[in-house]
Amino acid sequence: MRISTTDPISGADVKNTEKSPLVLEGKSENALKIYFENEENKEVRIACSDHDGAVGKTPANLADF
Repeated sequence: MRISTTDPISGADVKNTEKSPLVLEGKSENALKIYFENEENKEVRIACSDHDGAVGKTPANLADF
């Protein structure tokens, strides 16, 4: 499993992973665990993903959030 402690929405490094929201994308050794600074950033990421967890919207679409 790969782990990212960089919030993909804010770009900030998440230091306290024990209390931070996260999303798990993929399965087995190719899975990616992504930590977020807050629940709002996690929800933005989920909204930008399709049902398989792949990012489905471009940054231009983020203005809608």
